[in-house]
Amino acid sequence: QVLSLTTVCAKEAPDPQPLLWPTDRSQRTAPRPASPIPERTETPVPRLTPKALIWLTLSMVPLQAAAQDAAAPGLSVELNATQAVEQGCQLSFLIRNSHDTDIDSAVFETVLLDKGGQVDRLTLFDFGQLPAGRPRVRQFVVPGTQCDGLGQILINGASRCEAGGAASSLCIDGLMLNSRTDVEVIG
Repeated sequence: QVLSLTTVCAKEAPDPQPLLWPTDRSQRTAPRPASPIPERTETPVPRLTPKALIWLTLSMVPLQAAAQDAAAPGLSVELNATQAVEQGCQLSFLIRNSHDTDIDSAVFETVLLDKGGQVDRLTLFDFGQLPAGRPRVRQFVVPGTQCDGLGQILINGASRCEAGGAASSLCIDGLMLNSRTDVEVIG
């Protein structure tokens, strides 16, 4: 006797009946089919008592004091960008004076080193006035220098630093050097 394919399939695989699950979990007898979505569980949210809130608030005070200490006064000099220009290499610096006092004049003795670590030149960068709490951008074009040939910029020290009409150490106190380019700034 020859059966058609559809007859064989119909005899071997009858239409499945939908599974009805009782809403009460204790009445279920068959295991629940696997689901990629996990079952939802209720987790109670802990409530804070007034004492716990006060303790939590007071425990944050030392953290706030530590964060304020981390922002100690100083002068941040960041090489932000280098750009090849017709005359040479243009260096863009972002300077932040976090001292309480304006700096009237800041001139740094700067050494440019090539990728091999050899001195290319010694020069002075005059950053001018640096008001307290306000960032400033200063740009310098180094003639006859290719930007991709620079390896490091060494801030050798402050050639001149004045604040309040007199010589000052604010340019060196807390000096932080950074670079957002391939050229490292050291000092």
